Amino acid sequence: MPSPLSALSPLDGRYHKQLAPLTAYCGEAALIRYRVRIEIEWLIALAQEPGVTEVRPFSAATLGDLRQAAADFAEADAARVKEIEARTNHDVKAIEYWLKERFAAHAEVAAAAEFIHFACTSEDINNLAHALMASDARDKVLLPALDQVIDKLRALAHELAEEPMLARTHGQAATPTTLGKEMANVVHRLRRARARIAAVGLMGKINGAVGNYNAHLAAYPGLDWEGLARRFVEALRLEFNPYTTQIEPHDALAELFDACARANTILIDLDRDIWGYVSLGYFKQRVVAGEVGSSTMPHKVNPIDFENSEGNLGLANAVLRHLSDKLPLSRWQRDLTDSTVLRNVGVALGYSLLGCVSCLKGLNKLEANPAALRADLEATWEVLGEAVQTVMRRYGLPEPYEQLKALTRGKGITRESLQQFIAQLAIPEAERRRLLALAPWTYIGKAAELAKRI
Repeated sequence: MPSPLSALSPLDGRYHKQLAPLTAYCGEAALIRYRVRIEIEWLIALAQEPGVTEVRPFSAATLGDLRQAAADFAEADAARVKEIEARTNHDVKAIEYWLKERFAAHAEVAAAAEFIHFACTSEDINNLAHALMASDARDKVLLPALDQVIDKLRALAHELAEEPMLARTHGQAATPTTLGKEMANVVHRLRRARARIAAVGLMGKINGAVGNYNAHLAAYPGLDWEGLARRFVEALRLEFNPYTTQIEPHDALAELFDACARANTILIDLDRDIWGYVSLGYFKQRVVAGEVGSSTMPHKVNPIDFENSEGNLGLANAVLRHLSDKLPLSRWQRDLTDSTVLRNVGVALGYSLLGCVSCLKGLNKLEANPAALRADLEATWEVLGEAVQTVMRRYGLPEPYEQLKALTRGKGITRESLQQFIAQLAIPEAERRRLLALAPWTYIGKAAELAKRI
């Protein structure tokens, strides 16, 4: 195996350790293993079909042997398939030949050897393999990684629920919130995005060269091939697509990739916000012994995890969106453009996983900096202008917005000058006292409650 130092892609080079969990589902050997599994299960399904009289049902021992071959499929087996492919110049046909070779000495299987890949086009195998690959990668790797980010953000939301923070709409001082509430906002968004990813039902077909069971019916005209195909696809925990050309049209895969891209976009938004909060000093980053922030400036502790996350999520979305735009398109009944593009599913999901892992790494280093948060609030008493003019509106005072605009817009205001303004207002005394007691760090509405509720 080539060294990671010679890898063309950083996914297989610099970042290969972080992405190891994904290679079990999205590498070349994994794709071959999924194909082997489909071929074996199709052979078993034919043997169990009463109308296919030329294949006797396999014994329990043979069923175990067949399924074990798929379960134990190793890199050495994949290498042998690739050797056969070098001769056939056809990847799926190579798997058929490998299976015949693998079970040549097995009497029951050898007797049914010509029913391996029976009536199938390559895409009958490939569409199911890719659907299972995407399903497993989603359920066993991507969603658990996203759940870790959501759990960490939820913990931060609760921990920092009451930590007041100056909001910065348009980058300018705005109505205060809390640090925890800002984390809770992202939790809510990511939960919704996660549900969309999880809800995509992946589809499959096994209906021949152009989707009409032509060869199937030529061999066994009395057999309910569509019923068998439906049972077979659904047994793989996929949704059966009854209407296809040679290829399953990939609409469900496109939906999945779009859903992943939306979750990635939310994470990019988080990365950029946290980057800004670190820059403002709202968050400190825990220092890791031995790490260097700059080759020349020894004081630097850069928010590199969030930068790494943002960059890799951007790459992920570029590939995911190409996949979702391209895969549903096929000239007439089939062209090969989808085949070469589908080989990049692991690339798209790899960059997604890397972005998620990097974001979580950064989140785990964060520490709130109450002193910096309080200093910003102390310097921005003008943000209480919203509260004052809203109370003035309630009690019918003339031009409340305009009065506060003249007092505060584009200029700082001190606590004293704001309280002088409040003192002369013709409002009930209880309301005056309430406004006079208000400070930027207490003007947080339901932020703490909302953060704790998430």
